[in-house]
Amino acid sequence: MASSKEYLQFILGQLAELEEISYRAMMGEFIIYYRGKIVGGIYDDRLLVKPVKAALSYLWEASYELPYEGAKEMLLVDEVDDKEFLQGLFVAMYEELPEVKGKKKK
Repeated sequence: MASSKEYLQFILGQLAELEEISYRAMMGEFIIYYRGKIVGGIYDDRLLVKPVKAALSYLWEASYELPYEGAKEMLLVDEVDDKEFLQGLFVAMYEELPEVKGKKKK
């Protein structure tokens, strides 16, 4: 099942006060970037984030879920209605997120 653009727009609206939030569509789902780093994504209309230490402490009751078959588990964010919580989560995670790898030249 693909994610809806309405859910994407809702999440982007919740994060609107943060600078440099962007996304990329991928196979009916959406990868979410914060300041150039991948934070997580929207999969089947669920916001999932990378399980870095800051996210684990912020989401101490979160469940691990698969974004799609064969992928690494990510943390489900249930509190998407709370703008301040969601923005705080992204800010807390930023330093622990890996840099995005550049494309290899042929």
